[in-house]
Amino acid sequence: MTHSVRDLQPDDVDALQELLESFPAYAERITGYPPGPADALSALISVPPGFDPAGKRSIGLWDDEELVAFADVLLGYPDPETAYIGLLIVHGAHQGKGLGRRLHDAVLDRVRQETGASRIRLGIVERNADWAAPFWTTLGYEPTGETKPYRYDKLESTVTMWERPTAG
Repeated sequence: MTHSVRDLQPDDVDALQELLESFPAYAERITGYPPGPADALSALISVPPGFDPAGKRSIGLWDDEELVAFADVLLGYPDPETAYIGLLIVHGAHQGKGLGRRLHDAVLDRVRQETGASRIRLGIVERNADWAAPFWTTLGYEPTGETKPYRYDKLESTVTMWERPTAG
């Protein structure tokens, strides 16, 4: 199986939508709903208020023409010393094969090549922590102690910030 890493283009929206729909449990934990029909487009274009979209990277791990993992990365967010992973998800049929780690390694390489960021950061929604925390811990991330309220429509939770150095 030969994998390649490349940024998603606008015409990859259907491949990303298929990936998101392949693992509905994630969306249900984060939003309270199964994946919606515009979730892929939203993942490709959404940025936080005031963030320059030029710093957004939509990075895909591909097996030939199939998108098997996806990462949404913001370079220089929330400050120039930080890169932020907004989402890293592996296709439902391809979980447990090390693809998340492989994509994360590619993300780290990109962050190191394109920025002077000293740390990489992410948030884990409490409703998803039992699934997400073990994965991120194995990649060297630790909770910062910072938590924030999290709300999506009627779902209310908290998000805990995690980070690790970009070096190492």
